[in-house]
Amino acid sequence: MDVAGEIRVEVEPGSTVVRMIGEIDVALREQASESMVAAMTSDGAIVVDASAVTFIDSSGVAFVLQLLHAAREAGLAVSLHDPDRTVRSVLEIVGAGSLLPPEPAVVSAGSGPALLGDGAVATSIG
Repeated sequence: MDVAGEIRVEVEPGSTVVRMIGEIDVALREQASESMVAAMTSDGAIVVDASAVTFIDSSGVAFVLQLLHAAREAGLAVSLHDPDRTVRSVLEIVGAGSLLPPEPAVVSAGSGPALLGDGAVATSIG
């Protein structure tokens, strides 16, 4: 059973985690726009956590690429952490795999707040 899609932005001083969960598709257009604004108004590196994505369509890919472009324009580093095989495959098919190469998973503590690789706790704003 697929999980309804969700995009969460979790902010910690110096970094922001954009966590994509379930089906990332056109139904999340408004949530994607809000997430983009939230991610771009924070400071520091942006981590896209795609480990829980079960499906991604062209609008989901567009969100990731727009986030990448906006962050780079703002001088922010962007990384893709632990993408599901589905996400990796779709990014490769559209020729974007080399733009955002996958990195190791973001450490998580169950259902509590996300822990960033350096142990900092991320708080949810979305």
